[in-house]
Amino acid sequence: MVKKMKRAKKAAKKQVIKVKIKPSMAIAEVISRWPKTIKVFMNHGMSCIGCPMAINETISQGAQAHGINLKKMLEELNRAAK
Repeated sequence: MVKKMKRAKKAAKKQVIKVKIKPSMAIAEVISRWPKTIKVFMNHGMSCIGCPMAINETISQGAQAHGINLKKMLEELNRAAK
């Protein structure tokens, strides 16, 4: 039993939970789950924190509306969320 527990602990340490923010996620959801992403949105000129559109607008829609490179922003958002 002790050996099984030790193996389970080792396996848990090896598992890395990878954050995956997707373009289809609502901006408000991302901000509320990962507050550190606010800075990324702000750096890209998206002051989404108080915007009523953030509730229903996806990251993809917001990036398109603001002329932002979606791929680059997603990389930054995922780094900030770790």
